[in-house]
Amino acid sequence: MVAPSERPVRWGILGAANIAVKKVAPAMQRGTRCDVVAIASRDLGKAQRAANELGLSRAYGSYEELLADPDVEAIYNPLPNHLHVPWTIRAAEAGKHVLCEKPIALSADEARQLLAVRERTGVRIGEAFMVRNHPQWLAVRDMVKQGRIGDLRVVAGHFSYFKRDPNDVRSVLEWGGGGLMDVGCYPITMARWLFGEEPEAAIGIVDRDPELKVDRIVSGLLRFPSGGQATFTSAMQLVHYQRMQIHGTSGRIEVQIPFNAPNDRPCRIFVDSGRELGDRSAEAIDFPVVDQYTLQGDNFSAAVRGEGEVPVSIEDAIGNMAVIDAIFRSEKSGRWETI
Repeated sequence: MVAPSERPVRWGILGAANIAVKKVAPAMQRGTRCDVVAIASRDLGKAQRAANELGLSRAYGSYEELLADPDVEAIYNPLPNHLHVPWTIRAAEAGKHVLCEKPIALSADEARQLLAVRERTGVRIGEAFMVRNHPQWLAVRDMVKQGRIGDLRVVAGHFSYFKRDPNDVRSVLEWGGGGLMDVGCYPITMARWLFGEEPEAAIGIVDRDPELKVDRIVSGLLRFPSGGQATFTSAMQLVHYQRMQIHGTSGRIEVQIPFNAPNDRPCRIFVDSGRELGDRSAEAIDFPVVDQYTLQGDNFSAAVRGEGEVPVSIEDAIGNMAVIDAIFRSEKSGRWETI
């Protein structure tokens, strides 16, 4: 007999978004702590097609029906950004734990609403930064903490892709569209995580699509209380590329595929003492094949069962949104903005 603490958490998927049906839900199904049992869409036919693809027996034609299912313990919320907080609140009030896609809200103030609902309902709520679960990043943070590269001073990130589609939810400004919300949030969260503190100020340069009005290229600079710095560029109308560099006083670490880590081949990082230029002194470290979405689902489920903490808490999510807020304020003021 399986002990209650080891029983897989029964999950419902709130919406039939591609990321849910093609990536997250299948990965959770391959885990040991997740049992995906139902999916909902505002279009019953779409929900049924997604359920068939995932091998689920339950498909609902409304989000309310899924939240009313007493067999569902936790909800994965991959809805468009402007629906993250409203439906996370409704799910929590229905007694469901919630793993909500990033960014968790449209602003830090909106994200703070989740603190009260978490305290009131007692459920677990977390932000779905799957990268925080990947072994390559856990190793990088351990190396930084152990002084492998000396004192951490600079974190530099780049995350870009090209997509210009007026019909895509990421192209709708009022729904939280734009590259900073979509991909810029990744180098920000990883810099905060590595420094282990919140930045005190930020300044940014923002280039917007003249018709869609969403940010298409953003570059930012963050200043940390310890004296560290983080720089990043995010873009949704630029060549597809991603990389993270972590620089210390006596070495550096480069993460080759930092965010969309593949689930079909090993991942690699480079640790370099800087003795020789051109990466000649860099040591390559490979990590076995894993699926970071599987790890994310299992780790969140373990927290639901009382084992460990939610990988990315609401407090952490609020901190990330506060940086994004400051970058957008800086766009208008042209100055450093306090976080």
